[in-house]
Amino acid sequence: MSRFFRLLLGSLFLTTAAQAQNSDDQYREPLQQVLEEIQQRYGVKIRPDAAMVKDKYVTYAEWRFRPDVDETLRSVLAPFDYQAAKTGDKNYKLKTFQYHLKTPDEGAAQLAQLASKYHDAATWEKRKAELRSCMWSALRLSPMPAKPASKPIITNKRQFNGYTVENVAIETLPGYYMTGSIYKPLKAKGKIPVIISPDGHFGDGRYRADAQLRCATLARMGAMVYSYDLFAWGESLLQFKGEDHRRSFAMTVQALNGERALDYLLSLKDADKTRVAITGGSGGGSQTMLLTALDDRIKVSVPVVMLSTYHSGGCPCESGQPVHLCGNGTNNAEIAAMAAPRPQLAITDGGDWTAQTPEVAYPYLQKIYGYYGKTDFVQNVHLPKEVHDYGPSKRQAMYEFMAKNLGLNLAAAEDKTGKLDESHVTVEKEEAQRVFGPKGEGLPANALHSFEDLQAVFSKAVAP
Repeated sequence: MSRFFRLLLGSLFLTTAAQAQNSDDQYREPLQQVLEEIQQRYGVKIRPDAAMVKDKYVTYAEWRFRPDVDETLRSVLAPFDYQAAKTGDKNYKLKTFQYHLKTPDEGAAQLAQLASKYHDAATWEKRKAELRSCMWSALRLSPMPAKPASKPIITNKRQFNGYTVENVAIETLPGYYMTGSIYKPLKAKGKIPVIISPDGHFGDGRYRADAQLRCATLARMGAMVYSYDLFAWGESLLQFKGEDHRRSFAMTVQALNGERALDYLLSLKDADKTRVAITGGSGGGSQTMLLTALDDRIKVSVPVVMLSTYHSGGCPCESGQPVHLCGNGTNNAEIAAMAAPRPQLAITDGGDWTAQTPEVAYPYLQKIYGYYGKTDFVQNVHLPKEVHDYGPSKRQAMYEFMAKNLGLNLAAAEDKTGKLDESHVTVEKEEAQRVFGPKGEGLPANALHSFEDLQAVFSKAVAP
């Protein structure tokens, strides 16, 4: 279709619309027709799902047009709770309202507004206390449910070069088992630092090679590390369906799991309660920031590829409970600041929502840490050419930070030239890492098998 013909059609459309519509019918036009006009007028392409526009009408359609296409799209789509997400320079895709997302500018503006609420350690501590109390309630963990009396289930101990691995399941609610593997240094002297490693939304979960490399290397450096599954993910699928992971209650369960993981590791006689850390990437990064904000037992935190002012986590297991609505609204930068003045390293990259962290969230964190005179206790390693993962360069930055703040042996993670060396780690197959056997044959008889049963057990556990 020639440009002249498109302009002619556009002119005819405007003429027809102007003649046919008036305030008596609210200038009402089909959404599909309005989107076509936006494409013609602004020279953009919009990809709506057919079901999203079917039988949808825009009232006062022509009155919603603005000089800027983004402002026009917001005005047109707002009544439907839709958003136009950019997929290219002049390409858009319609999405339902993304409650966990703001624009980068909106995130920066919110952070500035939040920062105006406090100006020193005293006013910040007051804000933090208010947030923490609300966050526990939002998670439905105030009060905390009663802890089952059962002992952890430990299976299949293996010994490798400088470390051991055991598979460990912890009953965090009656009949619900958190599953994971604990890595320990082979020859340790004295008390051992503790690290919990909540998993993120990566393929193959905690069984993947990079997760094993990370946890085993930390063990070779001198720490005990518990790597555990997301709820309704990995071995947890023996008890629940995969879709249960995307329920809001998953956020509650995962926070509870993190607390129970700490309870277990710190109960071990060789655990050093003064040297406790947490690190995870993506969804595990969300848990890293949240658990550090909630629990002062955690002394060192390394959230990876998740610190952002405008993204609260796209999975309900990260944002499904109203944690981010506490204090009249908060975001992950303020939640991360609740770690202050404990050492914290945020690892970010240029390929996801953490791209603006060095210019926006990190200066804010430095300001909060400055209230305690410990600006150097918070760091940001930003990798502008990298993407959303927990890759080798991110792991190396984490190893250096953990070694410094937990007193670990960094040489165990490097070669003689100081380069990353994880070659001493044995990457195992998934079957070896399963607590309950390759086919789940060891699952306890009392294990729950439905999400509804889990909810009922939880309700009973928190009942007064």
